[in-house]
Amino acid sequence: MEVYCTRPSCPQPRNYFADLDDITTLKTTQQKYCITCGMPLLLDGRYVPTKLLGRGGFGAAFLARDRRIPGMRQCVVKQFQPAGNLTSAQLQQAQIMFEREAEVLAQLGNDHEQIPDLFAFFPVIVNSSQPAHQNQFFYLVQEYIDGQNLEEELVQQGKFSEQRVLEVLQEILKVLRFVHERGIIHRDIKPSNIMRRRDGKLFLLDFGAVKQVTNVALGAASSTGIYSMGFAPPEQMAGGQVFPSTDLYALAVTLITLLTNQEAIQLFDAYSNQWKWHEQVSINPQLADILDKMLLPAANQRFKSAQEVLDALHSQPLAATQLNSPSATLPPQPHQGSNPVVRRQPPTKPAFSTVELLSGAAFSGFEGALIAIALLSLVQSPIVTFVVASVILGILVFVQTKRWIEKFDLLIIPTITFAIIFFLPFLQGGLGIQAVIILSVAAALVAISLTAIFRLIYKLLSLIL
Repeated sequence: MEVYCTRPSCPQPRNYFADLDDITTLKTTQQKYCITCGMPLLLDGRYVPTKLLGRGGFGAAFLARDRRIPGMRQCVVKQFQPAGNLTSAQLQQAQIMFEREAEVLAQLGNDHEQIPDLFAFFPVIVNSSQPAHQNQFFYLVQEYIDGQNLEEELVQQGKFSEQRVLEVLQEILKVLRFVHERGIIHRDIKPSNIMRRRDGKLFLLDFGAVKQVTNVALGAASSTGIYSMGFAPPEQMAGGQVFPSTDLYALAVTLITLLTNQEAIQLFDAYSNQWKWHEQVSINPQLADILDKMLLPAANQRFKSAQEVLDALHSQPLAATQLNSPSATLPPQPHQGSNPVVRRQPPTKPAFSTVELLSGAAFSGFEGALIAIALLSLVQSPIVTFVVASVILGILVFVQTKRWIEKFDLLIIPTITFAIIFFLPFLQGGLGIQAVIILSVAAALVAISLTAIFRLIYKLLSLIL
């Protein structure tokens, strides 16, 4: 049987003991030690690590067997193992977080079927490689969930459908409702911390960053500053007080990354301080509105609890203007009798990014030059050429503003136009194909320059006015 050494610095952690292949021997054997470093292998005398599952900044996780349980039940052994040069204060804080995870699992795991059970928490003191020194390690043993986390599912299966995302939202909201009612904030919700067992049941994992909610004055309970970049809301990143809506924000970020198969930092536009994900998916407007409200930057603008989100999922569709604007004030809804009248505003098209504007300018300049050269070759009149080319160019700009042509269209259309001029020399106006290329590229560069200047002037005026 292979037994894995849990000492962080062990150069050869894998050990093989032929006698442990016999179940009776495995159950009754005395302590075994790592052949390389001498670390005790049977943790707390009963847990037998067999495989490294992963390492993080504050610990490692191992798949293990419990030799004291009939059937040698599988479990996960997590070891407190801080990495890097931590200060004594940081080390103490990390240890507190690890112990807190054990406390939370003991409090929650046995009472909710979608949170792993805690089996044990214990220290192990061993001799160090340095003479007269000892090392202390802390271990947490919890239920093993046999399955895949959602990050792994996303890699293997690609974008989640609306139905799959809705399932994740509803199931994790139920877990968060249970957790929040007991005064606990998870603070690290992300795809890798949501596990789907082989039977399909979802579990919320990794309570190492939990925060107890206390009844103190606003601002007195501050965050430790430990979070996953991209998933944490502003109040958590600033090290301020955290709330149930802090977890709701992280859950919404998790869901839009699953819907789009994009990293969180790629979906957030720092310039406008908004999440840009709508153009990449097509989902029920009611669900989109709910996710938008969960993603609002101010904690008091989001849903206050997981139950509020669940209620919204089963209520009538909300007005789009209530949720799509980060600074929107919720207006009172007019009533006729007992039924509220809800009017949804038509969806607005997403604003053009700087890259899109400059790409469109390059397309307009290049295509406009090709059209002008071809027209001049046909009509031999500069005035007629200018008028007709201007009209065509205006139409091209208009259809870009409507997004009727975008992305690959901006490459396909000029390519076709250039191919026609290339294969029909009489359309080159006697210039030759090289001159046509130079003039067209120059026109594209001029269009890009003018667009960039006007955009800069517009932004400056917007700031002043």
